[in-house]
Amino acid sequence: MKIEGKLTFKSERAGELVNIIAVNIIARSLAPDNVPGIKTIIEDGSAMVLFEGEKVGTILASVDDYLMNAKIAYEMINLNNMIPGSCTKKTN
Repeated sequence: MKIEGKLTFKSERAGELVNIIAVNIIARSLAPDNVPGIKTIIEDGSAMVLFEGEKVGTILASVDDYLMNAKIAYEMINLNNMIPGSCTKKTN
């Protein structure tokens, strides 16, 4: 039996160029790790990740791994916002 799943990543503020770029950076940085059965499609400021496999456990493990890596990539992009006194914050 073939099992298919799809994750779609969209910016919360889709009109903002910075957020569209962040979605693209995350998706493109994770795409090289795609194993057979995982495909990444980037278009219109969003990223779709398609998963397919024969076993539910394999799909769940792949999705879990992908989401953990996406979370880390997201945190790295937003690192400047998390560090007190970072160079991207406005100073008076």
